[in-house]
Amino acid sequence: MMHLSTYFPITSPTLIFFVVLMIILFAPIIMGKLRIPHIIGMVLAGMLIGEYGLNILVRDSSFELFGKVGLLYIMFLAGLEMDMESVKRNSKRFLIFGLLTCLVPLLITYFMAIWLLDYSPTASFLLGCIMASNTLIAYPIISRYGLGRHSSVMLSVGSSMISLFLALLMLAALAASYGEDVGFAFWLIFIIKFAAFCALSIWLIPKLARYFLRRYSDAVMQFIFVLAVMFLSAALSEAVGVEGIVGAFISGLILNRYIPKVSSLMNRIEFIGNALFIPYFLIGVGMLINIGSLFNGVHMLWVVFLIAFFGTFGKAVAAYLSSLLFRLSKSDGHMMFGLTCAHAAGAIAMVMVGMRLEVSPGQYLVNDEILNGVVIMILITCLISTMMTEHASQQIILQEKAHLNPSTEKKDDEKILLCVKYPDIAPQLLELAIMMRNQKLNRGLVALNVVYDDARSTENRESGLRLLEHLEQRALASDVHMQTQVRLATNIANGIKHAFREFGASEIIMGMHIHTDVNPKFWGEFLQSLYNGLNRQIVLTRFVQPLNTLRLIQVAVPSRAEFEPGFQRWLERLARMAGNLDCRIQFHGRNESLELIREYINNHHSSVRAEYTFMAHWNELPRLAGNIHGDHMFVVITARKGTISYKTALERLPNELMQHFSGKNLMIIFPDQYGTAKEESMTFTAAQHQEESSIYDYVLRKLEKIRNRL
Repeated sequence: MMHLSTYFPITSPTLIFFVVLMIILFAPIIMGKLRIPHIIGMVLAGMLIGEYGLNILVRDSSFELFGKVGLLYIMFLAGLEMDMESVKRNSKRFLIFGLLTCLVPLLITYFMAIWLLDYSPTASFLLGCIMASNTLIAYPIISRYGLGRHSSVMLSVGSSMISLFLALLMLAALAASYGEDVGFAFWLIFIIKFAAFCALSIWLIPKLARYFLRRYSDAVMQFIFVLAVMFLSAALSEAVGVEGIVGAFISGLILNRYIPKVSSLMNRIEFIGNALFIPYFLIGVGMLINIGSLFNGVHMLWVVFLIAFFGTFGKAVAAYLSSLLFRLSKSDGHMMFGLTCAHAAGAIAMVMVGMRLEVSPGQYLVNDEILNGVVIMILITCLISTMMTEHASQQIILQEKAHLNPSTEKKDDEKILLCVKYPDIAPQLLELAIMMRNQKLNRGLVALNVVYDDARSTENRESGLRLLEHLEQRALASDVHMQTQVRLATNIANGIKHAFREFGASEIIMGMHIHTDVNPKFWGEFLQSLYNGLNRQIVLTRFVQPLNTLRLIQVAVPSRAEFEPGFQRWLERLARMAGNLDCRIQFHGRNESLELIREYINNHHSSVRAEYTFMAHWNELPRLAGNIHGDHMFVVITARKGTISYKTALERLPNELMQHFSGKNLMIIFPDQYGTAKEESMTFTAAQHQEESSIYDYVLRKLEKIRNRL
């Protein structure tokens, strides 16, 4: 009978991929029952199946490829999820923590290696460089808890890049000292190449992103484009002499504002990375670990203990000292330590560099003792990092929940109704609704398609069902639940009003009616009846280019808008939109209104980049048209007749919008109003059309036409 060992290690690509998928599938289940972070399960599984374990799989080229992609993915996601405005405001903190988390472990490890391990200064310096850097191996835990924009997480990510970059520079200096091209010219050329790479990335990537995302909306094409940019940036950074993870991180930072966190594209990027590439990387790291080297003697245990203890101790000193300097909480300190203490493939890469540096004939800077010590240190630091990050994440989540007011959440009636008809703008309306919704409440959306009850109702109903099915699939791609309904009605406005009441909606988002000329029915055939029949917020939009390419939102606020009951609702929606798009928002209005807007933004959305410009009179609206560019969104806060902020100048709004804002991204908001909700008194036997117009309006329009002809 043939021995079982003859079948191992597995060489069939199909079986290799099957085994890896089984690990990715079952490791979280087993680790979850043991209450151990899932990442540890991946690393331990890699140890078990590797050549130093049961020798089930060989660490072949697939692990090299997917592992490299996984490491790039981790750094790319870290760049994508950073809050760039907070980074700018806290640049000094990033620099301080980055220097501390690099220099403190470097110095501690350097002197430890000289005094306690009796290593040479160059070997001690190499070991110090390894411990100065770190790998964000626990970052998937952050993504799972949704803490990517938490201050301590962003500090850890930014400082990790600074410490890694400094460690790589020092390693390059050490490697160069063994070569012939050492000196001022080497460093000058290196700095010029790296500066050129950064400048090219900052100039080229935004142009490519705006061009591609404006013209192509296909989900697969957008995903492939983003991956191509990440790999191109990583390859270019390697070409100038810096690790590819630096380029991946820089590309993530640059693409940050073009890929909103709540978008379906971001959901696809995270899904593919967390489902395949990142687990492959973690399993590959585990396969490098030779746990048997610990049994080579007491001295080996001593080496591993010293390297792991002093390197981790240095990271802990840097993290907790920084949290004290920045007056952060204890859990923030735990988070900073947990994310920055792990070492993985970067440490292996540095050791491999040392193994190629010949100290004397036949002897290299890194021997087997250092190699085994660093590999075991990787396992220990990965365990510490994942457990500490998991613990800190739970603490931060509990603290945030303790500061929330449950009664406020219960009173929030948010339920957004999308009125969709045209397939070309329906996806953009969905994207806008996702940008405006409250993620913490996690309530679904409602999509409505109203069809005239006429001879073509059956055909139109089928088209509406197909449209809503497509829209529901896009919503699910963003992890958003959506209810859908196709409704037959003899009057579109009444159909929307009845559905609004049935679903208990709080507001409506719909596309603007498109006209070729200016006429009294600018708002569309049924819209005047709709906003006169509902006291709730209605948002009308017209898109010229995709939302994620917007750079500025300009908002025209009428005087006394702050006295309207819907003031806070529309302001909250616009602030969420600006925050998710990571673009600036500029408010134009009276000082009294702007002061209240400023106070609300500072208290509830402090990370939003808001600007405030005085606008003395509503007649200045046409003047703003000159400052509205193609990548801007112009928002008009209007009012219904008889309300506090209504003014006669609003009657000219259709003409002004058609004349001065044609071809611009446009949004018109009718805010909530006081009074008995008209939709509550409406019945199915009510009149099919309600028009708040009088003979005086008719006469005024005729006189206006006569005056224009003269």
